[in-house]
Amino acid sequence: MKKILKVRWITTLLLVVVGVVVFFSFKSGDSRSFQIAKNLDIFNSIVKELDMFYVDTLDPNKTIREGIDAMLYSLDPYTEFYPEEDRSELEQMLKASYGGIGSIIRYEPKLKRTVIVEPYENMPAAEVGLKAGDILLEIDGKDLTGNTDVSKILRGQVGTSFQLKVERPGEAKPLDFTIVRKNIQLPFIPYYSKLDNNIGYINLSTFSGNPSKEFKKAFLDLKKQGITSLVIDLRNNGGGLLEEAVEIANYFLPRGKTIVTTKGKIKQASNTYKTLREPLDTDIPIAVLVNSGTASASEILAGALQDYDRAVIVGNRTFGKGLVQVPRTLPYGGTMKVTTSKYYIPSGRCVQAIDYKHRNPDGSVGRIPDSLTTVFHTAVGREVRDGGGVTPDVAVEQEKLPNILFYLVNDNLIFNYATQYCLKHPTIASPENFEVTDADYAEFKEMVKKADFKYDQQSEKILKNLKEMAEFEGYMKDASEEFKALEQKLSHNLDRDLDYFAKDIKNMIAQDIIKRYYFQRGGIIQQLKDDDDLNEAVKVLGNSEEYKKMLSVPETTVIKEKGKETSLVNFNSYRKSSLMIFDYVV
Repeated sequence: MKKILKVRWITTLLLVVVGVVVFFSFKSGDSRSFQIAKNLDIFNSIVKELDMFYVDTLDPNKTIREGIDAMLYSLDPYTEFYPEEDRSELEQMLKASYGGIGSIIRYEPKLKRTVIVEPYENMPAAEVGLKAGDILLEIDGKDLTGNTDVSKILRGQVGTSFQLKVERPGEAKPLDFTIVRKNIQLPFIPYYSKLDNNIGYINLSTFSGNPSKEFKKAFLDLKKQGITSLVIDLRNNGGGLLEEAVEIANYFLPRGKTIVTTKGKIKQASNTYKTLREPLDTDIPIAVLVNSGTASASEILAGALQDYDRAVIVGNRTFGKGLVQVPRTLPYGGTMKVTTSKYYIPSGRCVQAIDYKHRNPDGSVGRIPDSLTTVFHTAVGREVRDGGGVTPDVAVEQEKLPNILFYLVNDNLIFNYATQYCLKHPTIASPENFEVTDADYAEFKEMVKKADFKYDQQSEKILKNLKEMAEFEGYMKDASEEFKALEQKLSHNLDRDLDYFAKDIKNMIAQDIIKRYYFQRGGIIQQLKDDDDLNEAVKVLGNSEEYKKMLSVPETTVIKEKGKETSLVNFNSYRKSSLMIFDYVV
């Protein structure tokens, strides 16, 4: 008996020793793996404890999803989790296509309804006769009142159909439509044209899907029309597939040129992308339009053409997204879009503007200051910098839009006026010739006044703060008369503001009206009528000597002032390129 107990005691001791050895060897030999295993165990225990003891019943999907989202967002905004039910959203992002009706929609809180904002040309919504301003009432008999997520109902498998009931302004009774969902392909190139002076213009809206084929087709068509120079419009192009940017760059650069290099932690994330084919045209002068909405693959194309001195970049500094994401398959049908590398354009610079790795103590992030950026050089030796997007060769000061215009758009007054206008005008002039008349604008002003339109004036807010500070610091007594005079000059006057900013407001009204008849293409034509970036590009392309000079080594190099940081977007300054309401595409 004693012998058996002794054996058991020795066996137990050996197991303990082995366990301790394994534990410490695991901890010391692979501390990173240990830390991951430990924290996963803690997280698992927390979820179980909450599920058992928390005072209210938890929704495990919601609770854990919020934890996942918070974890990923702490890394960067581009690393995201898509459960099986949201996988179609990721596919749409990658392919720029989905099953739906082909329209922009918007939920209106005042109506508690979803409204058709902009049907796409040749898509199911437009083909059946849906119009901007139509209010969605029912889908297959289901009331949509208060439903803020109608987009998920409108999307679905290609070929399936549904019944839609809408309320249309000007119609006494609701209208019924039978709509068959189609594969909706967002327009890669919503507009291209030959401008004056034999200048070609191509508006490229995305690099998702396969836009390189349409770009090639558009460019060759313009060449047949006799263009001698080209403008590529990449403004507000948020990017897409890296390979598509390389393919389009190849149209204008010789075979074998490195366009972009990716560098990541693992070997599979590092790669070099070169031009593989013979180009279409290596001589035609090119100007590329960019702004703060030009990002990712758009920056690869613009940056590569700049680094090889192949095009003059015109506009404003680009967004600065130099991070590459790839989809990773997860259990239960989920997918994670994860940042695996940074990309570097031909000069060797990375355009990433936000340093997510080195955050401020409060967790916030900011742009990399200009003083910490590094100088690189283009093929001929021009100075370019990393750390903040692509800086244009020709910077164009962006016209600030008036404060009142933001509120007119946000309160749907321009949208509603366009709806009423279309009821009275079955047809309008071509986009090139259409204009909002003084009589039209007078009618719009009356509608605004009847709507009891109110808006904040930033000058009034700042003056109020200044008065409070002057009072606090003891200056108010001596400056009271000056403050009274300033208050009178800055008094709220709707008539004055509507007249003073008539040009910008008319332009916005014209865009909304034109898109009702000529879709996205018409809106772009209207925008180009008074486009500072395009005008500057035309000027550059019209002067061959100046164009060549811009793409040559400067005689004297001007060193930019150091120590100056680039500030983030000031949301109190509304610019032409940033005025928008976020809608859903279905």
